[in-house]
Amino acid sequence: MRARGLAAAALVVALTACTSVPVRPPAQTAVLDAEARAGAEARLVAREAAVRALPEFAFAGRVAMSNGRDGGSGRIDWRQAGDRFEVSLAAPVTRQSWRLSGDPRGARIDGLEGGPRDGADVGQLLWEATGFDIPVAALAAWAAGTRADPAQAGEAELEFTADGQLARLRQGGWTIDYIDWQPVAAEGAPVLPVRINAARDTARVRLVVDAWSLDAAASP
Repeated sequence: MRARGLAAAALVVALTACTSVPVRPPAQTAVLDAEARAGAEARLVAREAAVRALPEFAFAGRVAMSNGRDGGSGRIDWRQAGDRFEVSLAAPVTRQSWRLSGDPRGARIDGLEGGPRDGADVGQLLWEATGFDIPVAALAAWAAGTRADPAQAGEAELEFTADGQLARLRQGGWTIDYIDWQPVAAEGAPVLPVRINAARDTARVRLVVDAWSLDAAASP
């Protein structure tokens, strides 16, 4: 417990000095008629197929995290290639950084006091090392405006705006609000979110994507 507390404290102190992530209200959801909802769900399925067809994608932006007691914000770079992820979290003011990498077989954190830490479950590894509840296994999917694998996160509940855009997704005990989306996407690529909030109990993650990088174009 002491080691986890020290790691969490170091993470919070470093991140608190970084650029904050402004809070914005969630999008207004609407009750759609059967035809409109079917169209909205069909567009979601098409986006999910487009994202799954990408051999690799990445995003860079800002993230804020809270566990109900401690919290902070910093820069984030995320690269996803299939089930493998590499996440870098940096505090420009303190020049501290952390790197999380892994796949379904296990994960590793570099940059924490006391040296690297490894674990078979990435969520448990992060919780034990830092005290933060971060849904790493599902966050890449949610960040791209898609549902996570139901075999890992369970079935999802969906809510849409009046114009059929995905506004809220509930899965694995988490509620993900889609605050803002790209105004336009690159030719042949899916439109992707640029601001999301995720919450479960006292855990909070706010993400602002400044740039998306897609390894290959796919149909929206």
